[in-house]
Amino acid sequence: MIPPFMNKFIQYVTSQRGAKLTILFWLLLVLVLTATAPTAKQYAANAGEGHIKGSNPSAEAKQLMEEHFPSSEGMAALLVFHSDSVITAEEEQKLEAFSLWLSSDKKPSSIASAVPFHALPEAARDQMISKDRSTVLLTVNFQEGISSEHVMDALDEVAAYWSEHGTDQLRLEMTGPAAIAADTLSLFRNADFVLMIATVVLILVLLIVIYRSPLLAIFPLIIAGIVYMAVDRLIGLSGKFGLFDIDKQSLSIMMILLFAVITDYCLFVFSRYREALLDHDSKYTAMGKAMTHVAEPILFSGGTVLIAMLALFASVFKPYHGFAPVFSIAVAIILLAGLTLIPALFALLGRRAFWPFMPKVGTRVTRARVPFWEKVGTFVTGKPKLTLMLLGLPLLLLSFNALGTHYSFNLMKSFPSDTPSRVGFELLEKQYPQGELAPVTVILKSDQAFQADSALLEKLQLLGQQLNAQGELDSMMPDPARLDAAGLESLISDNRHVLSFKAVLKVNPYEKEALDVVERWQNNSGSILNDSGFDSVLDSLHFGGQTAEQLDVRAMNQRDTIVIFTLIAVLITAMLGFQTGSIRMPVYMMLTILLSYAATIGLTWFVFHTLLDYDSFSYRIPVYTFVFMVALGVDYNIMLVSRIKEEARKFAWREAVRRGVASTGGVISSAGIILAATFGVLITQPIQELFLFGFAMAAGILIDTFLVRGMLLPAIMTIGFKNKPSK
Repeated sequence: MIPPFMNKFIQYVTSQRGAKLTILFWLLLVLVLTATAPTAKQYAANAGEGHIKGSNPSAEAKQLMEEHFPSSEGMAALLVFHSDSVITAEEEQKLEAFSLWLSSDKKPSSIASAVPFHALPEAARDQMISKDRSTVLLTVNFQEGISSEHVMDALDEVAAYWSEHGTDQLRLEMTGPAAIAADTLSLFRNADFVLMIATVVLILVLLIVIYRSPLLAIFPLIIAGIVYMAVDRLIGLSGKFGLFDIDKQSLSIMMILLFAVITDYCLFVFSRYREALLDHDSKYTAMGKAMTHVAEPILFSGGTVLIAMLALFASVFKPYHGFAPVFSIAVAIILLAGLTLIPALFALLGRRAFWPFMPKVGTRVTRARVPFWEKVGTFVTGKPKLTLMLLGLPLLLLSFNALGTHYSFNLMKSFPSDTPSRVGFELLEKQYPQGELAPVTVILKSDQAFQADSALLEKLQLLGQQLNAQGELDSMMPDPARLDAAGLESLISDNRHVLSFKAVLKVNPYEKEALDVVERWQNNSGSILNDSGFDSVLDSLHFGGQTAEQLDVRAMNQRDTIVIFTLIAVLITAMLGFQTGSIRMPVYMMLTILLSYAATIGLTWFVFHTLLDYDSFSYRIPVYTFVFMVALGVDYNIMLVSRIKEEARKFAWREAVRRGVASTGGVISSAGIILAATFGVLITQPIQELFLFGFAMAAGILIDTFLVRGMLLPAIMTIGFKNKPSK
């Protein structure tokens, strides 16, 4: 039950005076925020894939490099020139002229430097040309701290210059960190606008089809628009004052969540409002009565979603942690709107909101329920064990299928196959040793000063042998066997306590095999140092570069998955226990939610791996899907159980369950269809991660709405409780 003071507040909101003041408050809030606060997009950026405190091993290695080998250069772009045949002398001359332009003052100002292909001797050029002499790789470094927008503009200028002065036979593709950042920006450009339009149109069409009332279709969208403007400006204000970083991807998903949940709450409110209008002349009295039944489920469902979002603060991985403040603000404002703005607006509209099917007093029938769910409720409560078997076994089989899911930490696999940076990357994979795409930075730090002598050279050679103990090392850059004293000196920092070189792996530096190699090096660093002649007490070994960074991402993801899953499950179960006043019931509810989640992952893997031949998913899919499926699935749990509790005051338990299913089935299934379709909009996105997340959420919500919430949970409640549940 909600606290008495909350009930008094809600009753005031639904009164004639309170409804008008409530709407006035929301309009003034939006006007003030619009006039004084920036939009969230102004301060949004990509969160990156680091630790929130920058304390992971690869971050420490990067800090060492920046401290002891400082550079004014930032991200690098790899320019890949490829021909279907051997590069001709004329084409090589074109490359020389292009390289000369990149080294001149006429190049884009955001480019700091480029490899001077035109000035290199023949032997050095050969190292940049593939073995079949069809591909040339040039590296361009950008100014430190340059924005992705400037990088994209510069790369466009580079491409335009080659298009004008180069040759059609020698194609230019661009990849590397800078090009990937530019492509990411390009893919997400205008994505929020497209998502919003698609979401609004989809919700509008579905509401008109389901309720056949134009006002019932339009007003949830108007309410969602008002709430979105408030949330957007509040997040923007937080970004302005530096309270937290705003992740671009979180804003896109937040917008979908906001419109979907607001629509759900509208459905919950006006389904009970319609019933109340059949018994009361006053539209305000009717809304007050409706809210006595709806306020509790909205309060607890919003509270559980908020708890799930607050739990993300316990994560250490930036993308997950970045979701926490954005979604916490959004859910808090959505909850406030569900208890104030929605009932106030519909109270003012009254019966007109349902035009042309306006409810009239005294026209209530004995059972104003959806026939389909009436039949479902009768079957489920009449044959609960059969229902449990028919639904439980397939869901369990799908859940076991989820155990075989493979996850990738290769960002490139999430890009469309025709994305320029992916095309360039795949060209490099075919033409050069895979490890050269992103060599591992090996850093030796010692309490003693390094001396560029033969003893150090011998130790470095032994170190290379130890790193290659299992044959995964392609080469070291530079090769210690070819170093002289001057070359060795170039590896040592100015204070002579840090030494660095590159290790080129034989495997793709972004795949699991490469991550496993670096992980083994880290775990065995002490013995590697000792066996190489270094002192593991005085010396330490560090690994940097993109492979080491992705290894840290894998470790953070594993840690956060355990923490987030456990914390959300425990907190929501406790919240459900408080709401239901029972111990067993929230456990049953949470078990069905977890089963629904596991079955969703298993189904998604079956569709995309078995049927569509995907070899892996993005590693973020399990966490994203869990957080939103569990948080949103609780809404329907609470709505169903609240109605069953209400019916149990008047009927026996089995009959209460049957009536609860029959009464809520229509509104829950309608809300589920709209919620699933809303998340399904993400399927239109070009990024595979969002595409898969959209499919998983849509499939999971439909499974949860029609099978788990509509049938499985009622069957369990019928079997588990012979009488009204108690503590």
